[in-house]
Amino acid sequence: MTSSREQWRDADEDSTGDLETDGGMDRDARSGMSGGLWRFPAFALAWQNLRRNRLRSLLAALGIAIGVFTIVVLGVFGTVLQLSASQELGGIGNQVIVSPSAETEAEALTPRQLQDIQRSAAGRGTVVPIFSDNALTTASGESTPTQVYGIDRPAALFEGQEEPLPRRHRGGALVGSSVAASLDLQIGSSIEVGQDSYRVIGVMAPGEDITPVQPDNAVVLAEREFTGGYDQAVIVAESPADATAIASGVRERLNVRVEQVSVFELSEILATIGEFFTLLNRFLIALGSVSLIVAGVSIFNLMLMSTAERRGEIGLMRAVGIHRRDVLKLLLVEAALLGAVGGVAGALLSGAAALLLWAVTPVGLDVVVVSQNGLYLVGGFVFGIVVALVSGAYPAWKAASERPVEALRG
Repeated sequence: MTSSREQWRDADEDSTGDLETDGGMDRDARSGMSGGLWRFPAFALAWQNLRRNRLRSLLAALGIAIGVFTIVVLGVFGTVLQLSASQELGGIGNQVIVSPSAETEAEALTPRQLQDIQRSAAGRGTVVPIFSDNALTTASGESTPTQVYGIDRPAALFEGQEEPLPRRHRGGALVGSSVAASLDLQIGSSIEVGQDSYRVIGVMAPGEDITPVQPDNAVVLAEREFTGGYDQAVIVAESPADATAIASGVRERLNVRVEQVSVFELSEILATIGEFFTLLNRFLIALGSVSLIVAGVSIFNLMLMSTAERRGEIGLMRAVGIHRRDVLKLLLVEAALLGAVGGVAGALLSGAAALLLWAVTPVGLDVVVVSQNGLYLVGGFVFGIVVALVSGAYPAWKAASERPVEALRG
């Protein structure tokens, strides 16, 4: 019994009178193709058949390219948004806020509670106890309401606008950028906080993190200016994992029987933001999938029309001994080639769009060139081929299953 490859070559030689019409491949056409391609007859014939209807094939491949481009670009843009937001808010994931629980009606942390908090954070982060109050700050006849903090180590929480903040706060006042702008303050200026006067020893940089202790509209004084217990403690952990461990340790030490303190992990905000962006990303990808489905319908229509036009050709192939399985393979290869061409074009355009996003916007290259975006490119290409194969499956099966006699009759 002759092989399928030999049968296809025999069919080619037996139909030399009408090669171009029937989709066969003469020696000239065969020589115009690479020798390697002719070693795979299904690919060779499929490529030749697609070239006969170039415009129609181009439009079908273009539909796949647009669908792949839409899916990949929306997925990449969603990832860039998520990673950019995580970078901007990344610092808050390292903070834990401990304050007296509302159930105990306590107004301040006790020294023993503070010791337990420090033991829980040992080796994992820095504990910054804080006094807090509200006061009217005045300078040169102008006044503004401010949040006043008593902090021993302000450099652990804030940064200086022009000069580094002192590691230990012994005296004087540190003012936020908004306070300095409102009262026209600079280092060396004199201010009144309530009834007391202080000299400005530093201006704090604007706060960029989401935290209850904001420096912009604040005045930071030395701890000795306050009496009583600490209103809260901010723990600056080495990493988000350390922050979670510290929070668990504080709860185990202080909230076993009664909830003595309220523990808030700012990483919970990041988790919520991450969930939102994940949902948004999935929605965008689903929206882009509609374009690829439309492209699939286009390929389905193309394959139906193509098989109907080539009904006699397919019948002749079956009549000279080509097996139905080989005909089916030929038609599916045509659909796969359309999907591959469209997928490659869509992936390349998506990659170019991602690089353009980096070039014309403030986002960094480190949030564009990531493994997840690479997976979107590969996934979009594979999805394009799958859609093309699914769309071409029924027309191919229908054409391959038709009896040769009926197909030859037209």
